Amino acid sequence: MSKFHPLTVASVKNETRDTIIVTFDVPGDLEQDYRYMQGQHLTLRAKINNEDVRRSYSICSGVQDRALRVAIKRVQGGAFSTWANDTLKPGAVIEVMPPMGHFHAPLDAENKRHYLGFAAGSGITPMLSIIKTTLLTEPHSSFTLLYGNRASSSVIFKEELAELKDLYLDRFKLVYVMSREQQDIELFNGRINREKCEQLFKSWISLEDVDMAFICGPEQMMHEVSDALQANGLPKDRIKIELFAASVPKRAHVPHMHPIVGKQDCEVTLIVDGAHVNFTMEKDKESVLDAALRQGIEMRYSCKAGVCSTCRCKVVDGKVDMDANYALEDYEIARGFALSCQSFPVTDKLVMDFDQDT
Repeated sequence: MSKFHPLTVASVKNETRDTIIVTFDVPGDLEQDYRYMQGQHLTLRAKINNEDVRRSYSICSGVQDRALRVAIKRVQGGAFSTWANDTLKPGAVIEVMPPMGHFHAPLDAENKRHYLGFAAGSGITPMLSIIKTTLLTEPHSSFTLLYGNRASSSVIFKEELAELKDLYLDRFKLVYVMSREQQDIELFNGRINREKCEQLFKSWISLEDVDMAFICGPEQMMHEVSDALQANGLPKDRIKIELFAASVPKRAHVPHMHPIVGKQDCEVTLIVDGAHVNFTMEKDKESVLDAALRQGIEMRYSCKAGVCSTCRCKVVDGKVDMDANYALEDYEIARGFALSCQSFPVTDKLVMDFDQDT
């Protein structure tokens, strides 16, 4: 079900003091499995201190690059990011799941659109993929990026962004917002938050000309930018967001106070690769993902925080309560999609299909 494949590391580049760029060698028989869309991510798995550790990292290549690579920024206390930065070398083999994710919009060579992007820190990773792919695919479209960092020394992909700016002089605008490094234009000092967005929309960016916005960064930034965009007239369905899993605190499940209707237990069926897996779990006690893992069922997951969407599935019978959701959009929930890591059964029977994508 997890569909991990062992991939060889082709190269490791030190991008900044605390960030490496890892490129994978994809063998010919797996090329189709690892075809990706702009903005998608990979889930990596490794044994670290005898523990199965999984993390999701955004692909930072344009679709036309045909190069599978991710940026891994060292996170304080992060088991996987520390291990990767300290030990990964060319020739190493690591388990990698095929690309997933919906942080993108359909592209068409005939489009003439203006896209707006907000990124902070390593949030530039999927944004770089989106920008490169969009500008190449849509020759009449333009892209404006606001990229927040502490200082210029922490900017990831500084050289690649400069090259894109030179290559697309009339179609790509790049603005750095620095929180700890003074810049000449006061508007571009500080953090990307709601107040900064309001200032930008008044004097520098006309949202009337924006067709779609992308946001990738910490949770607070994501909410504040999204709120500012909507308050200034950009509809929610034209805003795409991607959250840092590392920025979301793990939340313990709080059982519902209302009495459980029906039986105490729920009969669960998971549809995986056409096969049906059945087990029984107690309602409102643990997530479907945790219950299945406890049963020894191989499950597709990564962050367990409702952020990465690796465990996305469709509820085809029964109901669940989701504790947290940072990955699914409103239209996906309306169609019955859920995150198994955050799903707690509330009906006597539950059927979740991991094979459906639409």
